[in-house]
Amino acid sequence: MNYFIKANKNLLIYSLIILIVIPIFGINFFISFLGNILLLFFLIPLLLVILVFIGFNSYKSKIKTCNNCGTISLGLSENCMRCGANLENISNNNEYDKNPSESTIEVKAEEVK
Repeated sequence: MNYFIKANKNLLIYSLIILIVIPIFGINFFISFLGNILLLFFLIPLLLVILVFIGFNSYKSKIKTCNNCGTISLGLSENCMRCGANLENISNNNEYDKNPSESTIEVKAEEVK
């Protein structure tokens, strides 16, 4: 009997804790406790993904592309490092601000014989 207690000491301790806590707090305590642990396992990675997404969008909004040479910069300077063009004017000339008629390509149809 002594060997059994020594070999299974952790099992005995945990079972005594459960037998003492269940009558005091009830089974709902354990169900809610396990549910909260499972929520943490699912919500913490979701929170990390959302933070990475927000950081990526913040980083992406600072990137500017020069219209003259196509060099990409992080918006730390006002001029392009390669050709010297003003990058502040480039950010104002966003392609979403243009009229649709300026972007439309007109095509004439010809009959093929």
